[in-house]
Amino acid sequence: MPEPTKKEENEVPAPAPAPPPEEPNKEKEAGTAPPKDEEEASPSNALPPGLGSRALERKDSEWSLGESPATEEQDKQNANSQLSTLFIEKPQTGTVKVGENITFIAKVKAEDLLRKPTVKWFKGKWMDLASKAGKHLQLKETFERQSRVYTFEMQIIKAKENYAGNYRCEVTYKDKFDSCSFDLEVRESTGTTPSIDIRSAFKRREVKQQEEEPEIDVWELLKNANPNEYEKIAFQYGITDLRGMLKRLKRMRRVEKKSAAFAKILDPAYQVDKGGRVRFVVELADPKLEVKWYKNGQEIRPSTKYIFEHKGCERIMFINNCGLTDDSEYYVTAGDEKCSTELFVREPPIMVTKQLEDTNAYCGERVELECEVSEDDANVKWFKNGEEIIPGPKSRYKVKVEGKKHILIIEGATKADSAEYSVMTTGGQSSAKLSVGLKPLKILTPLTDQTVKLGKEICLKCEISENITGKWTKNGLPVQESERLKVVHKGRIHKLVIDNALIEDEGDYVFTPDAYSVTLPAKVHVIDPPKINLDGLGADNTVTVIAGSKLRLEIPISGEPPPKVIWSRADKAIMEGSGRIRAESYPDSSSLVIDVAEREDSGVYHINLKNEAGEAHASIKIKVVDIPDPPVAPNVTDVGDDWCIMNWEPPVYDGGSPILGYFIERKKKQSSRWMRLNFELCKETTFEPKKMIEGVAYEVRIFAVNAIGISKPSMPSKPFVPLAVTSPPTLLAVDSVTDTTVTMKWRPPDQIGAAGLDGYVLEYCLEGTEDWIVANTDLIDKTKFTITGLPTDAKIFVRVKAVNAAGASEPKYYSQPILVKEIIEPPKIRIPRHLKQTYIRRVGEAVNLVIPFQGKPRPELTWTKDGAEIDKNQINIRNSETDTIIFIRKAERSHSGKYDLQVKVEKFVENASIDIQIVDRPGPPQLVKIEDVWGENVALTWTPPKDDGNAAITGYTIQKADKKSMEWFTVIEHYHRTHATITELVIGNEYYFRVFAENMCGLSENATMTKESAVIAKDGKVYKNPVYEDFDFTEAPMFTQPLVNTYAVAGYNATLNCSVRGNPKPKITWMKNKVAIVDDPRYRMFSNQGVCTLEIRKPSPYDGGTYCCKAVNDLGTVEVECKLEVKVIYQGVISPGEPLFLEGQQQL
Repeated sequence: MPEPTKKEENEVPAPAPAPPPEEPNKEKEAGTAPPKDEEEASPSNALPPGLGSRALERKDSEWSLGESPATEEQDKQNANSQLSTLFIEKPQTGTVKVGENITFIAKVKAEDLLRKPTVKWFKGKWMDLASKAGKHLQLKETFERQSRVYTFEMQIIKAKENYAGNYRCEVTYKDKFDSCSFDLEVRESTGTTPSIDIRSAFKRREVKQQEEEPEIDVWELLKNANPNEYEKIAFQYGITDLRGMLKRLKRMRRVEKKSAAFAKILDPAYQVDKGGRVRFVVELADPKLEVKWYKNGQEIRPSTKYIFEHKGCERIMFINNCGLTDDSEYYVTAGDEKCSTELFVREPPIMVTKQLEDTNAYCGERVELECEVSEDDANVKWFKNGEEIIPGPKSRYKVKVEGKKHILIIEGATKADSAEYSVMTTGGQSSAKLSVGLKPLKILTPLTDQTVKLGKEICLKCEISENITGKWTKNGLPVQESERLKVVHKGRIHKLVIDNALIEDEGDYVFTPDAYSVTLPAKVHVIDPPKINLDGLGADNTVTVIAGSKLRLEIPISGEPPPKVIWSRADKAIMEGSGRIRAESYPDSSSLVIDVAEREDSGVYHINLKNEAGEAHASIKIKVVDIPDPPVAPNVTDVGDDWCIMNWEPPVYDGGSPILGYFIERKKKQSSRWMRLNFELCKETTFEPKKMIEGVAYEVRIFAVNAIGISKPSMPSKPFVPLAVTSPPTLLAVDSVTDTTVTMKWRPPDQIGAAGLDGYVLEYCLEGTEDWIVANTDLIDKTKFTITGLPTDAKIFVRVKAVNAAGASEPKYYSQPILVKEIIEPPKIRIPRHLKQTYIRRVGEAVNLVIPFQGKPRPELTWTKDGAEIDKNQINIRNSETDTIIFIRKAERSHSGKYDLQVKVEKFVENASIDIQIVDRPGPPQLVKIEDVWGENVALTWTPPKDDGNAAITGYTIQKADKKSMEWFTVIEHYHRTHATITELVIGNEYYFRVFAENMCGLSENATMTKESAVIAKDGKVYKNPVYEDFDFTEAPMFTQPLVNTYAVAGYNATLNCSVRGNPKPKITWMKNKVAIVDDPRYRMFSNQGVCTLEIRKPSPYDGGTYCCKAVNDLGTVEVECKLEVKVIYQGVISPGEPLFLEGQQQL
């Protein structure tokens, strides 16, 4: 079944039928051509009687290409004869077999289009195919740039029967629109077309009219009629869906296969009048088959409307009280087969029982044409001169229906309504003539000429004998109503009222009654004394013009008749001509022109107007303004670290306009690029530039600004350099006091700036006075200074200042007065927390202990070890005023002991002790002995080592080795006892064992091995071990991973790594610049499993150089080297070597 589409009167449309084979010949004989596509149908006034209304009411009633019984050649000729607004090629009607593909193409010319047009494809009336695109439907569009043609394609893939029907293509571009319709016919792929009696489907059956009326074959009428009369015939004979009827007949012509289930199938078509009864009969070949009836694909169930009967092999369905909704396709199924038919329901004809009557009327009257029909609310069409009348809200024609009575109403009849009017029903028609004439017109009061003053009211009034409308014209042009101009029509009186008369209201006015050739003329004359309009000027009538520009001062004037204009200045008239200052006159204005304005043109100008109605005078002040003169060079009065203070004098001449403000610019002295400092005008004559670079020379300049523009720049100021004093020194404190001196110390300022720091000035003031005395005559660089020559027991105040090129900083004061008298402070030793317990170090490591102490005057220090004096050749002692340092470069076990420190200040003594323990790896155990061997087990015993390395033995490590390979494997680690049992030995092997001692420093360097071997004997035959020669495992040293060049950051630890192999184990030596590194606390050397590491603690740029790692054993020597470069971070910049100094800084 085809897909249903929306249709009027609840009708279900069918696919468009193919034209009957005999129809094209009759069309050629009649000489008619098929009508246009749906969207190209001719207007209603071109349709024959009976077609206009249906063509506009129902789209289904319009013929499209392929629907009318015309030949394809006539279709092409008709399509070419109709000009399209957008299409240059339209999609054509096509036929396709089930399962095949078909493509429809539309082309649009793009020469006059600025963008791509919008194209839509529809099936039926409303189904938009854009949402259906997919497996069986594809839409494509392309654009050919050379020919500028858009091509739109719609491809149907693997067509099915329900794809048949009417399609439409619409193209839209802005206000342009074009469309065309085309049909798709889907045929069965195989089979033959049976001959069917199409006429039988259209014969009128069960006609309820008079018995003597002969039967009319509607199909014969359609075949013999002009295509333009199809709808008229359908309306007359009650065919409600002519288009659907023809489409269904086209489908009936499809190939019908011979049926094995049906002995007799349904007729191709049935027709019944509305309200009648129809009988469908089929005969089955097998009465046992189950039969189902369907309407439009939906199964029909028995009811009072649908009655089913079985008579032998016959299966009958009755449809009672047929309505328009029953007009559709029906089919019956028996097993897997079906047969179908079409049912056409026709409405009974409507008769005209009361005819129309001829009518005469006058213009403007209401006209009613009345008739009666045989049924209430019947469908009736009205025509005027053969053209259908379509009533509506905007139409002058209205149709009134009162039961069987139908009335056509014409409000306000005119001569154009004179015509022949007719009414048509499905069973008859009636016509009558309407004549509309004019009544004789008399002028009761004519228009009169008027003379009116400007601003007064104009009223033109006339009276005629008829109450009809009319038109007002002025100088031959229609008068348009506005708020000022009103057209009044009250009965037979017509008025034209103009409020506040203007000069342009003067003219010839004419009133012309509608539908009459009579005219009523009148003349209006408006007079006005001269006037000068100065509303566009200021309150004091001042006009300002910029010097050098052209001034055209246009003053609107008025007056009737036009007045004479005279311009003057200082009693001297300004003539019209070609001078620099001249006057120009125009009908509604007068202009004063100054070509190139100068300062001397400023002054008062007079304008005088005069005509026969009066005079007018006015004075206008013209002011010529210019940009101001440049200011004088600014002065820089004060300078800071990144700012300065500048001031200047206003310009001598302000250009005739007040100074609005100033713009300030600056530049570096060595640069030519000026930079503006303010984007908002500076109202004052002083300014503070900021964000300058300290230590760089700058210049500044000024621009004056008035309403006219910006002046030329002033001369640059004298160069100046922003510099700032440093911040005050910090952490001022008393270092020491004697009877005549005070020593002060402090820290440098937090902020120094580009001017640098030249030195410090230390000042003091005796308590009770206000005079500050400079302690140092010259600037000092150090942050410590001793004030000498002070009186004993005096109190002084102290302050210090930092000095640079910008001057002295703010002073830093000591918080309280200082007493000049030496104070004895008892000694006190502050032992660090980690030294309050035994200080342990390994042999070879450095010992560096710092012990702070206090005491004044400077204490005396004495060190002893175990009660004896310290040998200074082995242990270095360094003393300062606040701490003492004991330093051992390479610790030995003999350095272990108790160290005593004595601090003495006069009679006060303070003592402290430190325990130092130097440890080393222990020696091997004294004797390892095999006590017993049984099964897979061996019992070992050993004695502790003689040398415990000055630390407690923490455990032992036992290893075993097969006599064949002598490769040692660890069996037990961190074992605390001196005897152990070794298990899980391999039977038949012979083992040696050795033991390492372990303390906090690690395993002993050597191990003690058993003298005898342990044989794990087998049970049974004794195996004699073969004799093998020992394998030589010795190997010369070789670096498997060399050193690589490295970059380090100053202050952060750096490491150099390489790996070496060799047997016996090579000795590793590190060198810098070919000099061996020995006992240097800044370097740490590691070696683990052949990986050699050199750690450099907090390197400086001086640690850079070439580093070499040297490996030596009995078989040879090998070296590998690399380069190390140390980078310094200074103010965010990483650079090798010396620090980076910024602009404005100096290297000290």
